[in-house]
Amino acid sequence: MESIAVVLAMLLAVVASGLLVRMVPVPIPLPLLQIALGAAIALVAHRGVTLDPEIFFLLFLPPLLFLDGWRIPKEGLFRDKGTILELALGLVVFTVVGMGLLIHAMIPAMPLAVAFALAAIVSPTDPVAVSAIAARVPIPKRIMHVLEGESLLNDASGLVCFRFAVAAALTGSFSLPDAALTFLWLAVGGIAIGVGVTLAVTHAKNALSRRYGEEAGSQILVSLLIPFGAYLLAEHAGCSGILAAVAAGVTMSYAELSGRALAATRMQRTAVWDTVQFALNGVIFVLLGEQLPRIFSGAVASVQEAGHHSPWWLVVYVLAINVGLALLRFFWVWLSLKFTLFRATRLGETVRRPGWRLILAMSLAGVRGAITLAGVLTLPLALDDGSPFPARDLAIFLATAVIMLSLLVASIGLPWLLRDLELPAEPEHEADEERARVVASREAIHAVEETGHRLAQGQPDADLHADASARVMDLYRRRIDGQAQTGEAAGRIRKSDAIERELRLAGLRAERDAVYRLARERALSDESARKLVREIDLLEERYR
Repeated sequence: MESIAVVLAMLLAVVASGLLVRMVPVPIPLPLLQIALGAAIALVAHRGVTLDPEIFFLLFLPPLLFLDGWRIPKEGLFRDKGTILELALGLVVFTVVGMGLLIHAMIPAMPLAVAFALAAIVSPTDPVAVSAIAARVPIPKRIMHVLEGESLLNDASGLVCFRFAVAAALTGSFSLPDAALTFLWLAVGGIAIGVGVTLAVTHAKNALSRRYGEEAGSQILVSLLIPFGAYLLAEHAGCSGILAAVAAGVTMSYAELSGRALAATRMQRTAVWDTVQFALNGVIFVLLGEQLPRIFSGAVASVQEAGHHSPWWLVVYVLAINVGLALLRFFWVWLSLKFTLFRATRLGETVRRPGWRLILAMSLAGVRGAITLAGVLTLPLALDDGSPFPARDLAIFLATAVIMLSLLVASIGLPWLLRDLELPAEPEHEADEERARVVASREAIHAVEETGHRLAQGQPDADLHADASARVMDLYRRRIDGQAQTGEAAGRIRKSDAIERELRLAGLRAERDAVYRLARERALSDESARKLVREIDLLEERYR
């Protein structure tokens, strides 16, 4: 019962963190606030939460990785695939080797395999943390797309490297040829299983929905179970469950392009997944704060075993690791951009040379977050012979400190670097959106016309159907005419549309207030009120 109370307190802390981060006048990264609330829970609670690394890994990572793969912008991913691969794969290997050797040289008491494991788990970046930091200073879309693509792939590559390093620490041996073959099997098998599970489940779900109808709750629950199914099946087959979860999410984004799901299902599912993402990310950091006192005590003991009697050596380690990570990332980002410019020049493309602020912003944006934290907390408690895993508490503490310090540095530096940062415009996106609106409007007019004729056949009031069809088609014709206009005429049409949208939103707000008033006066049942408010909310979301 006490453990359940602690879990509920953590969820309450996640809710409180979302409120407090808006109340504090100074911009504080949300993860830091959640860690502080977790530490407060640890001081109040008599007993903490005992973590099972395997269960922790299973509960937190598959849905987060799946959602990253599902929601990442695919066009930006493929457009900047060269830069993203250089950062997500090359930088991870560069970081693992460089930081692993540095950590082992700095802390000889930490075995080399454990040092490599720590370096691997601090290599993945977290765009969610970057977005939270730069909420008041928007990140340019091009940079955010690169960061999201890098995070999606380096989550997988960093965690796979982490798995190899932990296996070497457990067995005491490492073979590069065997590791290469194992990595190939892990990658190919994991991706294939992730794709296969999503396609099979989606096909079966669509077939059942066509035959028996669609129920939103079941559809949402299926989407929540897919990442766990892909992860567990891949792990059972000896493949990478991490890559399976990522591949399942990417495949889900393409499977959803069929548009088979109902609009209500999509809206409810989006709300559910937003809640899951917020809760899981928040609980991870609150849980870290709850574990922090014990982790710090274990880290101090590890420092004393290394021959240092002062706990201030922990500060030295943390600063050295963060500086090392920053320098490695800055060098690799600079090298990657140089290579991208060279390649573009060879292809005859004209590319704007980035300034130092862009390079530094990309370097500072390498913030560590939930994936690093979830991964490091899964370090085994003991070796195969039953002895304690060497320097486990120290590794967890250092990874935690890297997350916190990277968040602090980025929260101070990124807003300054991103302010008034100019990037090449991307007008093709706006043009594509306008063309899509025109095509969709033409198809809508055709569908309305056909439906109107069909409904009017054999009806005595055919003129009513004709009038209704004309009113609906007039809305789409206005949209097409607006897209065809240029210059001042287009500006007037857009201004008129904006005014009309504000008027419609004002009317919808008044409708909703009236429904709530009638419900309070018991002139309308709760069920009818919920139904009407839901309809109004859908319309409001449409106009927004």
